[in-house]
Amino acid sequence: MGFSGHLVFARSERPLLEAPLFGSIGPGLRDDVHEWEPRPGGWQTLQLEQGVWDDEYLFTLVEWSGAPACVADVSDSSVALVTGLDTNGRRWRAWLNLDNAAALLVEEPEDVDDVSLWIATSEFEEAIGQKRAELDAEVPTDAEGALMWASAASVQATAQQPRIEELLRARKTFVEELFDALLDELGFPEAAPSAP
Repeated sequence: MGFSGHLVFARSERPLLEAPLFGSIGPGLRDDVHEWEPRPGGWQTLQLEQGVWDDEYLFTLVEWSGAPACVADVSDSSVALVTGLDTNGRRWRAWLNLDNAAALLVEEPEDVDDVSLWIATSEFEEAIGQKRAELDAEVPTDAEGALMWASAASVQATAQQPRIEELLRARKTFVEELFDALLDELGFPEAAPSAP
């Protein structure tokens, strides 16, 4: 069973959990929050179990931190929808693990009584193929949005759009690794390896 929840990435000189928006997290839910190894420059990632994060928090976090932020909505470590927001209110979105996203987003026909039978049909495979092609067509725009967002974060972006597109089309067993690789590629300083 993989991780389902949110990966929140933002910059702050103080621990992200001190942001007022996390003030409502009760002591019981605090156990559902894990801090990743911080990156230089105050960049931090929080891993929040399902039910801790609300979509409107992204705007609140950007406002509090005064810096761009993003959040990945992760499902079972196999697929994620990343949403980034900069301080000017510009937003970008991108799916990670497109094959899994296509399977998740494909709409089942109304005349299907048993979904388990439908997913074994060639029509299902065709529907996934079409959805995958739609998602793939959005990748250049998604990559451009990600690069603009990273630029707004004032990181030394050495990333090239083709490389970001390649990452957005990549497939990893654990989508969390893909999210981390995307941040690296966008030019955010890499976290120091933790001591053994």
